[in-house]
Amino acid sequence: MSTHIHVDKQRFGPWALVTGASSGLGAAFAAHLAANGVNVVLAARRLSTLDEIGRDLPHQHRIQYRSVRVDLADPDSVHTLHEATNDLDLGTVISNAGDMNLGEFLATPYDALLAELRLNTQAHLSLAHHFGQALTRRGRGGLLLVSSVAGLQGVPYIANYSATKSYVVSLGEALHRELSPRGVHVTVLVPGATATAMTARFGADKTAMGRLMMSADACAAEGLAALAANHAVRISGRMNRATVAFTPRKARVRVFGAMNRSMAHRLTTASSPNTPERIAE
Repeated sequence: MSTHIHVDKQRFGPWALVTGASSGLGAAFAAHLAANGVNVVLAARRLSTLDEIGRDLPHQHRIQYRSVRVDLADPDSVHTLHEATNDLDLGTVISNAGDMNLGEFLATPYDALLAELRLNTQAHLSLAHHFGQALTRRGRGGLLLVSSVAGLQGVPYIANYSATKSYVVSLGEALHRELSPRGVHVTVLVPGATATAMTARFGADKTAMGRLMMSADACAAEGLAALAANHAVRISGRMNRATVAFTPRKARVRVFGAMNRSMAHRLTTASSPNTPERIAE
């Protein structure tokens, strides 16, 4: 972890829940929180990977960790997380789990689109509703929802994904205004291209985009800094903020769509199937 960020343990501790913690942004969030003395609950489907990530944290930062195996696309996942954390004083919830189907909308199996919808929207909804109540009872703490720049406009060849991420932006932006008077910070982190297992799966790291990608470490640090400052929405990275600010919406739809079409075509040519495996969590 190369980027240092200060997290107020009194406001955002003593425990934090991070979903999608088995790689990428989730693992980076957990590392930053642990470095600030916040105990972490790591949640994802791959329990062995969570334990690999978590077992070094107590030695490095003198914190505690807990791993929870859960499928965030399961409508009952919030009950699993409730049972696993009910004895803890959670000060922060980071709803990060998500994934993307790349390719033509009509060529993507409906079941895969539905699973993507549930993971990228219902999981955020369930976590925000359930743990938001606990945080407001505490009168302090933070809720961080992870969206994407794809959610700021429709994006061809990831049409369903961009629609789900738009939901996250709207939900978090509204909850920011509702919960701030009750002492709870709510922030939506809007990453651009970030070096994660998901982007590597689609070969984005081997394109021109790969040279411009943020590290997961830096992106997570921006998100936690925005949460501490109680910003409603934070687009990560100066270049991403400039792109959104100065590129017309129609142009972003066209350019982002062309980029995704190119990646989808390359995957098809290379006979690399776009499986619905959720590496991102």
